[in-house]
Amino acid sequence: MRCPYCKKGESRVLDSRSADDGYAVRRRRECSHCTRRFTTYERVEETPLWVVKKDGRRELFNRDKLLRGIMKACEKRYPTLETLSALVDQIERALRERSEPEVFSQTIGHLVMEHLRSVDKVAYVRFASVYREFKDVGEILTCLEELGIDRKSKELI
Repeated sequence: MRCPYCKKGESRVLDSRSADDGYAVRRRRECSHCTRRFTTYERVEETPLWVVKKDGRRELFNRDKLLRGIMKACEKRYPTLETLSALVDQIERALRERSEPEVFSQTIGHLVMEHLRSVDKVAYVRFASVYREFKDVGEILTCLEELGIDRKSKELI
């Protein structure tokens, strides 16, 4: 494994453990040249999963892009990176269990909302406002009502 810092090809494994509920192996490594440490993940090579966008374009599923979108919704909120990464793992696993080579972006958005709702309600509303393309405040208030938040008191019902 090439060191991300000095680019030398010699490193040794310090620790290996299961990750992502057994779907990956996490390895802690140390570079033999610069002695800096870094983490690598070994995953089973999956068949390509294509995402069909609203306009009909197709692109390869990118878990990092999905994580960035969820992180944007959670900006200045409380969920940890570990929590969000686990959420992305669950969503990706659900998509791959469908055994279909293509998935619609709307399906991914729905799954994100389903999982994000239990993690952070504010992040859920932020994500929903982009995913559902809210046109006015009334649509946001409707979303809040779906979450069980009263318009007047702004408290959970």
